[in-house]
Amino acid sequence: MSFSVWAPARERVRVRVDGRDHEMTAGAGGWWHADVDGVDYGFLLDDSDDVLPDPRSSWQPDGVHGPSRVYDHSAFEWTDQAWTGRALPGAVIYELHIGTFTPAGTFDGAVERLDHLVDLGVTHVEVMPVNSFDGTAGWGYDGVLWGAAHEPYGGPDGFKRFVDACHARGLAVLLDVVYNHLGPSGAYLDRFGPYFAGSNDWGPGLNLDGEDSDEVRRYVIDNATGWLRDFHVDGLRLDAVHALVDRSAQHLLEQLAVEVDALSATVRRPLTLIAESDLNDARLVTAREGGGLGLHAQWSDDLHHALHVALSGETTGYYPDFEGALGRTLREVFFHAGTWSSFRGRRHGRPVDRDRLPGYRFLAYLQNHDQVGNRATGDRLSASVPWRRQVVGAAIVLCSPYTPMIFMGEEWAASTPWQFFASFPDPELAEAVRTGRRREFGRHGWGESEVPDPIDPETVRRSTLRWDEVSEPGHREPADLYRALIALRRSRPELADPRLDRFTVREEGHVLVLHRGSLRVLCNLGDDTEVRLDDEVGEVLLTSAEVGVDGQVVRLPADSFAIVDRASVTTPGRG
Repeated sequence: MSFSVWAPARERVRVRVDGRDHEMTAGAGGWWHADVDGVDYGFLLDDSDDVLPDPRSSWQPDGVHGPSRVYDHSAFEWTDQAWTGRALPGAVIYELHIGTFTPAGTFDGAVERLDHLVDLGVTHVEVMPVNSFDGTAGWGYDGVLWGAAHEPYGGPDGFKRFVDACHARGLAVLLDVVYNHLGPSGAYLDRFGPYFAGSNDWGPGLNLDGEDSDEVRRYVIDNATGWLRDFHVDGLRLDAVHALVDRSAQHLLEQLAVEVDALSATVRRPLTLIAESDLNDARLVTAREGGGLGLHAQWSDDLHHALHVALSGETTGYYPDFEGALGRTLREVFFHAGTWSSFRGRRHGRPVDRDRLPGYRFLAYLQNHDQVGNRATGDRLSASVPWRRQVVGAAIVLCSPYTPMIFMGEEWAASTPWQFFASFPDPELAEAVRTGRRREFGRHGWGESEVPDPIDPETVRRSTLRWDEVSEPGHREPADLYRALIALRRSRPELADPRLDRFTVREEGHVLVLHRGSLRVLCNLGDDTEVRLDDEVGEVLLTSAEVGVDGQVVRLPADSFAIVDRASVTTPGRG
């Protein structure tokens, strides 16, 4: 077995394999090598007695402080040889967290619920980070060993079984990865070499453009392509890329896009890169030929904020600017497009070129892990908005030209919150997380007793989906409508058409009318009302309530939607 590690500033490196120490030989570029037989291993730097896990570990059976274990990727028996992947245009994404998706909190437990996602009609499953972090329970964004699947979830074999099971059901898998910082416990990278440079709000950041940064960048690229190649993952969601500090001529994200495109040609299936960014800058998803970075899509929090304000009426925090902004934001993708942001106290963003960029490059959603979990009590939209009103928001998202994303449990208006939780074994770190969380929300008017204890295992239990409620009244109805909306989006190409220059939104008081080819999507967020269309209604395709139709007039009850076909337009394949 050949062991290698990058430690450019060290004068001596040993590898401890199955309890015995072996000297390593210095090679080119700061790499050290040794050929030793064994299974469990770790590295000792200079004359230190600390045994550190491999920064490129694929398996951490005893946690992030324990030894790494040799893992043979070729030993797993895949059954997805016929899988050719799924492209992003036309996709419907479902975001889930392995630890709270089912009571088991494991990859195998999640497999048991995949048929629900197939029945719902989603095409892509976006899995929150599964990299190794300290403790058993957590969101995954405090990972420190990026290539090792979290052992309590089922380790590397468990994740491969999950991906294989998804592919068997026609579901693509997107994996959330975090390259903008490392967690507070088990981040030993800086002992090996100059991995770190500065810090951000979440922890130490990476050295992406300083001395010896080539190997640090390689560390990120190899990790990303490893998930795509060795675990058969179909794409990556890149967390908070605005926090990646890189002044290189070729930004890390562009380098990543180039190498992922090359890998896609090799594995002969589409590979997708989706960014989370606070910049409101479409250059991220503009092709490299057009001067962009070449990523495939990005989240649009502005779409979320405008939807949230319109549905809930909440106008605190970063929401005040979005009051009355839904129609404009739906048309333009970003509300802040070179405009004043009161939350930031400055101008923010730049306009999207709607003639050149397709809508599928932007994700739209009513909820996601951040917008639920980073609320003080982790309350979902359904905790404050009736399910009928939430479903109107779902109709807007699922009938828009954007790539829709659903947060786990949203489709049945789940009663469970999704709260912030961690499980750091170090009592001092655990207390720091606990008090820090309460102080943060205390500044916004919450009492300490109102903020859930993130270290209490009960917080994880409360945040775990209750699958027994899916068929109950008040949950069954929204699930049926979500399913019907997705099916209609698939059967009527107009609803998934990503061309933004053909997308029109008309506002009549509390009613939005989305123009989608020959279809009109009428969304009423106010009281009972009537809407006059430009043509007579030929057919009501789907509605969430009893609607009345009289020629060009549609009577909509409060908090309802209706999707109608214009009588004067002949659609191919229809009379």
